[in-house]
Amino acid sequence: MARLTSTEKRTLDAPRPFVPELALIASTVAYGATFKIVQTALQDVTAVGFILLRFAVGAVVLAPFALRRGWRRPGGDAGLTRRDFARGVALFGVVGFAAYWLQNLGLERTSTSNSAFITGLFVVFTPIIETVVTRRRPPPNILLAVGISVLGLYLLEGGTLHLGAGDTLTLGCAVMFGVWIFLGGQLSQRFDPVAVTTAQLAIFAALAVPAVAVGGLGEITGRVVLAVVVTGVLCSAVAFTLQLWGQRWVEPSRAAVILQFEPIVAGIVGYAVGERLGAVGYAGTLVLFSGIVIAESRVWRRAQREPLDRSVKHRRESPG
Repeated sequence: MARLTSTEKRTLDAPRPFVPELALIASTVAYGATFKIVQTALQDVTAVGFILLRFAVGAVVLAPFALRRGWRRPGGDAGLTRRDFARGVALFGVVGFAAYWLQNLGLERTSTSNSAFITGLFVVFTPIIETVVTRRRPPPNILLAVGISVLGLYLLEGGTLHLGAGDTLTLGCAVMFGVWIFLGGQLSQRFDPVAVTTAQLAIFAALAVPAVAVGGLGEITGRVVLAVVVTGVLCSAVAFTLQLWGQRWVEPSRAAVILQFEPIVAGIVGYAVGERLGAVGYAGTLVLFSGIVIAESRVWRRAQREPLDRSVKHRRESPG
């Protein structure tokens, strides 16, 4: 029997429709809703100090579940070894650490809304990375959704291309997140999502230790403790796991578009605390949301799935 591609495997064992997508959206709600409390905490604690505290909490919370489940994904490739797992999560952890450090450094120098919206440019970098590595171009609706998302982000920025120091750091964060999302899609096909998330969080915390030793931790105040607990449990332990689980069935480029719901949530939170986007910014929110809708359009999805189902059926019935 011919070997099935990763996309075809997603089709064969996928859960109920839109459940993986809802898992990704749930993770974005957690991410976007916590931008403000992180920014506030960074007034007392250093950027890398916050990374150490947040991800250490997340790793401790998830560790008992990861030990019980093991690193293998049920029904996964039996040929994979612990070394494969260690190498995969090590790279995943280094890339993610770089992304979050750049994001926190940017948050110290720009607004909550700017940070959220520029981070969202990973929607551009993810399909580029996916195309280069897999040599397969994303479907037309995803490319259209990416273009629309870029327009939405541009409008959310107030229709300007000016980048300050914090915005430039955050742009570097967006590149790293593009790589991180692609790697997450690859690892989710091979290993247990809880184990991958736990190992990744432990790597984040370990990488932060030398930087904290040099740059300091800052002051541990009540608002720092609140931010660490909320982001450590909700965003790191829970949302990371949901995202990885959802990415098992959602291609990296499409996942990147869905994750654009994060700046929308961040914009709502920003509005609640007194930040205003203006008419152009709110128009950008609608444009951005339309990009997500296009990426998830049932008409587009049905048109893509019918030839895929025929391909899977042919491969399963083929003796060669």
